[in-house]
Amino acid sequence: MWLILLEALAALALLVFFVWWTMFSGRRKGEPPAQVASPPPPTPPGSPGEGGDTPS
Repeated sequence: MWLILLEALAALALLVFFVWWTMFSGRRKGEPPAQVASPPPPTPPGSPGEGGDTPS
């Protein structure tokens, strides 16, 4: 009984250690600032790149 409890505690300690390790092992100065990408300009209706119902 004690062996099962000891093994369960060891597994729990290992799990907590892995979670802690992955949470705090990132970059030293944190994440870089996010760059806001502007959306592409809208294409006019009927342009060849739109793929709509243009006559062939």
